[in-house]
Amino acid sequence: MRIGVDILGGDFWPEAPVEGAVLALDKFGPDIELVLIGDENLIRQELAKHGADPSRFSIVNCTEMVGMEESPTKGIASKPNSTINVGIGMVKTGQLDGFVSAGNTGAMLVASIMGLGRIPGVNRPTIGALFPNHNGEPILLLDVGANVDSKPEHILHYARLGSIYMESVRKVEKPRVGLMNVGEEESKGPADVKAAHALLKESGRLNFVGNVEGRDIYHGKADVYVCDGYTGNIILKFGESMYDVLKSRYAGDAFIEAFNFENYGGVPILGIRGISIIGHGISNGKAIASMIGSAVEAVRNGLVQKIEAAFQTDAQTADTK
Repeated sequence: MRIGVDILGGDFWPEAPVEGAVLALDKFGPDIELVLIGDENLIRQELAKHGADPSRFSIVNCTEMVGMEESPTKGIASKPNSTINVGIGMVKTGQLDGFVSAGNTGAMLVASIMGLGRIPGVNRPTIGALFPNHNGEPILLLDVGANVDSKPEHILHYARLGSIYMESVRKVEKPRVGLMNVGEEESKGPADVKAAHALLKESGRLNFVGNVEGRDIYHGKADVYVCDGYTGNIILKFGESMYDVLKSRYAGDAFIEAFNFENYGGVPILGIRGISIIGHGISNGKAIASMIGSAVEAVRNGLVQKIEAAFQTDAQTADTK
């Protein structure tokens, strides 16, 4: 298995991505080959700082990068040899099984969707984030920013994609799906949320538990929580801020530390024909290593193939009705 790592992505490049690659290689064993994509001179310098043997890695020399403040579309179009374009291109041609980057989120999303394409039947790929519930078990929230103007049918697909991910990668049997709303009653919420509720309820392919509220997330009422990207991103950023506050007051508490995003890495962009993982811009080496681990898990569990099979079955079932 070959996983590519963007060495010029994130706020702390090249230090954090190289450190993460070194940590991941020691953790995931000899059957994983890590391909470091970035300035070869910088990569070798950083590997030397860690006392890491360069021969344990493959290096693809690439000095262009899409900056964190650049326009995603313009950056991808004007820099064909950027680390993001090169990494996604290698996934497309089968040279990589997955690619991870803590670089420009929009650029990664644009390059992944345009370069790898959507899985047939998926109207909008989505980005999710993992949280722990009160028992420390993982829960998935999506969308968290890829699609701020989500329509009801998009939210239905988020639920389907999230359920497949939780079942195949996180090994959650019959994941429960909850729709984020301002109340539990079916009559609550704006028109699009009510319409999404109807679609989720009528789906027949989801373990839908109904509307859920923000207070239900950490209490584990569902395993998959779905909403538009605007709402999801606010929840995500609020959750991250709460971890920072609690950590400063209760340093060393094991339960509080379970909320640390560094432990979760990232969730693959769900709905595209390949494994592409977007990390937080402030990712350190530990977080990068967790991202690589997420990519390894997704590949090992055949996530893309399972999503393709599920949506093909959905389409065939729809055609017979």
